[in-house]
Amino acid sequence: MRACTRPIWPAYILSAFVAGLGHWYFGEWKRGVSWFLLYALALAFLSARTLSGALEVDEPFFVTALQFESVSYTDVAVPLAVLIVCLLDVYLIGLTKRAAEATPSNESHSNDC
Repeated sequence: MRACTRPIWPAYILSAFVAGLGHWYFGEWKRGVSWFLLYALALAFLSARTLSGALEVDEPFFVTALQFESVSYTDVAVPLAVLIVCLLDVYLIGLTKRAAEATPSNESHSNDC
């Protein structure tokens, strides 16, 4: 009898939106918190000009963030690189989980639904 497990694909979508959520979905919450903090630090320290505009009342954050003439390459590249490496990590964890599901386990046949 095959154990009921959750699908793997939602972890990829969750990580694409917020770094660390895919790890949380897989049950790797410490790793997910680490990725989220790394991503938040990259946004906070490397996108200081963009985030400083978020505190102004006259323009919303998204308007300030989408003004390409005021955003430099490093403001976008470093947080995006952290997000891409986080997605790669979630993908590799998903591969190992998929391989673990494919191999039959004789130790226990519990139903994890």
